[in-house]
Amino acid sequence: MEFSGKVGLSVGWITLFLMGIDLFVVSPLLPFISEAYNVSSAMTGWMVTVFAVTYAFFAPFFGWLSDKNGRRLLITFGLLLFVISNILTAFAPSFFWLIVSRILAGLSVASITPLIYAIIVDTAPPNRTGTWLSIVVSGHLTALWAGAPFGMLLEHFLGWRSVFVIMAVIGAILAVVNFNTWKYVPKIYLTRNLLEGNLLRILGSVSVTTFWAISMYALYVYLGASLYSENRFSSTEIALAITFYGIGAVLGSLISGQLTDRFGERNISKVTLMFLTLIFVCLGIFFTSGDWIYFFLFLWALVGYAGFSSYQARLAVEYSNERGIVMAWNNTALYIGITLGSMIGGFVISKWGYSFLPYVCSIAAVLSFVLSTQKVQDTKKESAYSDT
Repeated sequence: MEFSGKVGLSVGWITLFLMGIDLFVVSPLLPFISEAYNVSSAMTGWMVTVFAVTYAFFAPFFGWLSDKNGRRLLITFGLLLFVISNILTAFAPSFFWLIVSRILAGLSVASITPLIYAIIVDTAPPNRTGTWLSIVVSGHLTALWAGAPFGMLLEHFLGWRSVFVIMAVIGAILAVVNFNTWKYVPKIYLTRNLLEGNLLRILGSVSVTTFWAISMYALYVYLGASLYSENRFSSTEIALAITFYGIGAVLGSLISGQLTDRFGERNISKVTLMFLTLIFVCLGIFFTSGDWIYFFLFLWALVGYAGFSSYQARLAVEYSNERGIVMAWNNTALYIGITLGSMIGGFVISKWGYSFLPYVCSIAAVLSFVLSTQKVQDTKKESAYSDT
């Protein structure tokens, strides 16, 4: 069992790392894609938009379906669709088919990412849920800072199309690996309606993640531009700052697992949001303080992503009967928050400038904390599972 657990964690980590690469690698490649298809940068930006919208829309459906019929086949299906979508992205004959390929990619990732989170919690020992979940989350977060360099390196030597070909090959291998890894996880079925009036409660719970994402991404989306504008950072210094942020994100996720298992999901998720609010205020005060900014960026990501991992663990535990759909709704809430955060960040910059962004983020963090104090579920409903 111990060995099987390590194998499952490794497969989950690698799978989520690949999903993260697919998400974060597209943006730096947009100029090359724009040139290849002779379209404007604004048009190529739709590649990111349609991916995110498709993911956000379909993730809850796949989560619901996995709670009814098991996760293994849906994860495998998603990876096979991932292979097809990336091959189509690499060799799309026109820009229209390129957009279609990213819609399919969003659909594929929607049936993989939240289900990997759910199946890891399904298989985790009761006292190790936070640790196991934080480990696989770190795979996705590692791609946050590794995705862009990976894509640019391949583009430099082999061209941008090679990035998607290589992801398709890895996806095909992972389809086989995941199909075999989760073979011995029993499928479980609920004998009654999965939600049974819980949908509004679930939406209220995942709104915590929406405001958390607003607080994180209203600044992060414009981090490079703000560092250049307020600190006159060079491209090398901006890259170093983002590296500090990325390392903090991965470490925060990993550390949160140990803390969550020791002190409880609810306590850690609330405490991290309190500290996140304070860090944003400090970030606003010290944003133009030169080298100190590296420390505060590291601290911001460390605390912020520790909170994200612990809150996911909290949802997984407190919604144990609807785990797949709750993980999916939480990921949808994340994408909605990222979108709203980028919009709010753009508005703040146009009205008051970059220096106000950390303070606006602190307000969003406070709102996330207030929402997190609600009771997720008053009582555990009795399970009505039957193994097959």
